This record gives sequence, C-alpha cells and structure tokens, in this order.
Amino acid sequence: MFSEVEIEEVKSIGVHIDRLSELLVRVVEDGASIGFLPPMQLSEAKKYWETVIKPDVILFVAKINNEIAGSVQLHLCTQQNGRHRGEIGKLMTHPDFRRNGIGRSLMQKAEETAKQEGRSLLVLDTREGDPSNHLYTSIDYVESGRIPNYARSANGELHTTVFYYKSL
Repeated sequence: MFSEVEIEEVKSIGVHIDRLSELLVRVVEDGASIGFLPPMQLSEAKKYWETVIKPDVILFVAKINNEIAGSVQLHLCTQQNGRHRGEIGKLMTHPDFRRNGIGRSLMQKAEETAKQEGRSLLVLDTREGDPSNHLYTSIDYVESGRIPNYARSANGELHTTVFYYKSL
C-alpha cells in the first residue's frame, strides 16, 4: 500500500476536471462497468464530471504524489423516507494503482462521511465477476441480490449486476 495516499473531498470540479476525466477514460477503456462504454472521448468524460457535484453528492479523490489515482461518490438520499441511507457510486481506481488499497481507502472515507451525515445504510451495485465484488465483501458489504442481463459491455454481451448493502 502506498504510504503517501491522500483522500480528499472535492467541492469544485474546476481544477480537477482534466485529471478526473483522464481517470474516467482510462478505467472505461480498461473495461470498468460504471455506466459508460469504450471508446470514450475525453470530451464526454469532461461533460460527465461537470454534472457530478451537487448538494446530495459528495466526491472523494485519492491522490498519490498529487496525482489522482482514484475516486468514489457518496450519493445521499434526500427523500423523506430515505434520509438514513446513501449510495456508493462509481468507485474507480486508475489501472496503474490497483491492488494498493486505494479502493478500500476511498470506501472507508465514504463510509465515515456517511456516518457523519447521519446515514446508517449504504447500498451499491457492481458487475458480477469484477474484482470489486471481493473488495465489497471483504469490507462487510452483504450481497442482497442479482439481476441478470442488467448492463451491456462494449462487445454487446449482457452482464449480471450484484447489489450489496452495509449497515453502518
């Protein structure tokens, strides 16, 4: 694990948009199932990041030597009957930095913040068979179900998604 990993909350995309866009393009090109398909243009990634920061979305980045190595989003439910929960979205680790605890560190920060925001339940989903499934179960997320044919890959194949939850 890198000792110099820093996790920080991003409140404004401006200064980070280029690095975040490069991260998104790189993980999509590497096959991540996060809502986009390759080939992904840098302009498409920038357009996406410009819409991320909202009052109910908290964005965290992992930095190594001031370079963005990963990110995760915490979506806070604002519905009256759901203000106790949040959703983890788009956990990304740059392919050059995987298997170094970055995803785990980002998830820990998101969970800490969820607790500070009064959330007692987190949910997420990921493609069946992806390495992220192991990460989530290793940090005590519980599988709650699977939906077949949920997400399409670049080659047109349909994949099952796995839903998880964690009580905080």
